[in-house]
Amino acid sequence: MAKKRDRRVAPASTPRNDRVEPSTQNEEPGDSASSDRRFVIIFVVVFIISPAISVFVYQIKYAPRTTRTDNSYVYQRGLVRPDLNFHEILSENTKVSENIFLRHYSYPVLAYITPWNSKGYEMAKRFNSKFTHLSPVWYDLKSQGSNLVLEGRHNVDIGWISELRKAGDARVLPRVVLEAFPKELLTKKKQRSRAINLIVNECKEMGFDGIVLESWSRWAAYGVLHDPSMRASALQFIKQLGQALHSLSSEKNDKLPLELIYVIGPPHSEKLQAHDFGREDLQSLGNDVDGYSLMTYDFSGPQNPGPNAPLKWISSTLELLRGSTGNGVWSLAHKIFLGINFYGNDFILSEGGGGGAITGRDYLSLLEKHKPLLQWQKNSAEHLFFYSDDKHINHAVFYPSLMSISTRLEEARKWGCGISIWEIGQGLDYFFDLL
Repeated sequence: MAKKRDRRVAPASTPRNDRVEPSTQNEEPGDSASSDRRFVIIFVVVFIISPAISVFVYQIKYAPRTTRTDNSYVYQRGLVRPDLNFHEILSENTKVSENIFLRHYSYPVLAYITPWNSKGYEMAKRFNSKFTHLSPVWYDLKSQGSNLVLEGRHNVDIGWISELRKAGDARVLPRVVLEAFPKELLTKKKQRSRAINLIVNECKEMGFDGIVLESWSRWAAYGVLHDPSMRASALQFIKQLGQALHSLSSEKNDKLPLELIYVIGPPHSEKLQAHDFGREDLQSLGNDVDGYSLMTYDFSGPQNPGPNAPLKWISSTLELLRGSTGNGVWSLAHKIFLGINFYGNDFILSEGGGGGAITGRDYLSLLEKHKPLLQWQKNSAEHLFFYSDDKHINHAVFYPSLMSISTRLEEARKWGCGISIWEIGQGLDYFFDLL
């Protein structure tokens, strides 16, 4: 099973047109089977019948996007399309273009790698030229009494980094999760300086090209971002860290300054809330932050099964970040790494809910065992299928496809954004042919 990062599942208060709502009728204990049947029927109507009506129109409308003239194997074979079948996926998923060094996506590409999924390390080496930034998930900065400690050096693979340097020019920026108590960190100057020094010194000693920092969601969970003075301190800390990193140069990458990429989550509702990271925060940080890893995935969860990242939701998230700046070119778009998931979800379709994340390996096993009919959902621009397990419990599986990834790349390209992938060890090999 896929081990995902500690990610937000959007709260039920957010309007979810793609969501499947459980029945609200009172039911007798003996009616659980019929209740599950009704739940499945509702799910099928929402995800199969309605989208099926518009598939033909969709294919006509989006045909130009899927008739690419580049040399990638997946386009030559006509594999990037809505009407997939499981045979094609099983037979084609390991095949890629002979020239794996050719990039098809011209904007920056940030790829995450996790220690618990070794395939990601291999994919980073094999497709190194497809990426501009690689972020192994190695570090946590924690409070230890009144002190701070940076944990994670035991995860660092120096040999792997050396191989990456020989294979291509992708910059290595480990992720650092800031788990230190925010009230102590943000209100005490010595604590802030200590945190910055720990991170900067680790980059110097280990030869990193910078870091990817994740802290905003933690600060929001602690409730400190509602306080204007604490929010200002939080932004100031990020700026100071960026300035400290920019004052140093990478010894391995043409003497370029070390970079800071900051992780931000999508808004929790249709309007920005006090704790959300928004347009003013982007502008406030200015040139002290080199990019923003935007987590546009985990839209659905076991208690509210549905698509991983509906396309309309992705677009509306970008609209909120841009704000009311008109329809012209968004000057900060080039700093956004739009999140794309390479994992999927296997949801249990019953009122109790359940299920969770799956990797490419899990997905292929399900295809081999159940030989399902794959369905394209136009509203979310994702593929899904249904199956019944050995206990006759119904499931719905959402997992990325060439078509869903290609559609998101087109969306990012339209905005002028880069992309960030969580995480490359969970995908299928031929996904990289799109990059």
